[in-house]
Amino acid sequence: MIVAGRGVARIGRLAAAAVVCAAPAPVVGQQPAITAAQLSTFIGVLADDSMRGRGTPSPELELAARFVASVFRRAGLAPAGDGGGYEQRWPVRGGGADATAPNVVGLLRGRDPKLREQVVVVVAHLDHLGVRRPERGDSIMNGADDNASGTAGVLALAGAFGALGSRPRRSVLFLVVSGEERGLLGSRWFVAHPTVPFDRIVGLVNLDMISRNRPDSVYLNGWGKSSLSGLVRQLAAGHPELGLSVGPDVEDAPVTPDDSDHYPFQRRGVPYIFFYTGEHADYHRLTDHTDRTDPDKASRVTRLAFYTLWEMAERSARPVWDAEARRLNVVAR
Repeated sequence: MIVAGRGVARIGRLAAAAVVCAAPAPVVGQQPAITAAQLSTFIGVLADDSMRGRGTPSPELELAARFVASVFRRAGLAPAGDGGGYEQRWPVRGGGADATAPNVVGLLRGRDPKLREQVVVVVAHLDHLGVRRPERGDSIMNGADDNASGTAGVLALAGAFGALGSRPRRSVLFLVVSGEERGLLGSRWFVAHPTVPFDRIVGLVNLDMISRNRPDSVYLNGWGKSSLSGLVRQLAAGHPELGLSVGPDVEDAPVTPDDSDHYPFQRRGVPYIFFYTGEHADYHRLTDHTDRTDPDKASRVTRLAFYTLWEMAERSARPVWDAEARRLNVVAR
């Protein structure tokens, strides 16, 4: 346990250092300044023992959310939560009287006077499983891969987009949610209570567990379900320096499982792509520690996500569903 005041001061310094790593501004089409060192710093902060597994709800989850907001602020994102701030609060059932938990939301406004009203979303979940019964002297579910790695990717993306000399045509919403491990509660709340007009969201990228397994591959959940999987395949082939082959997620199905935060969005008709590097022996175990992650791989997956988000936000045409995938997955309203 850390003293909240000291923790906030410390994470503020780390946020500044990590965002500085994103300078100078990248030239689109070349490698954005997203580095293994940057991802390692972010993962290390979020999966530190002092965060006590970022359970929903918990004081440590609140501390982690303030860290995310500090990175968004330093990256120059506009607050896009409730009441002019970065946080959106949602009620936690069974968490005690008046218990709430945070989503953290920042917006990069697009440059095109017309297209900037449309929004591309990148999402990751911040929470993990808190503290459990001790095993071999350890009781903290650090959740380094699940999902400090994906949240670290969103933070690095915020810094990279914030450092751009020219913004993309559409706006980009950076969304870090909580309650995923309790049933996608934070993302479900956001979809039900969006802080931007929901019908203006044209596509979504989800980052969940991006730092493990083979260094040369990443799975795409949503393969063939929209134009986005073809776009990512093109971008991976066009950026051989990333050293990543892309393929379908074997855990996906024609009817999308409700296993991560893209699910509430796709049910409402938002085309999505979910970057995921696969399950492993430390999944939902006390051994999901920082030293078992691969920050270099996470940085390369994040750079591929950067190129994907840029194209989604820059191209005139918006992402489109495969007709059969839409029939199976989108609930008419």
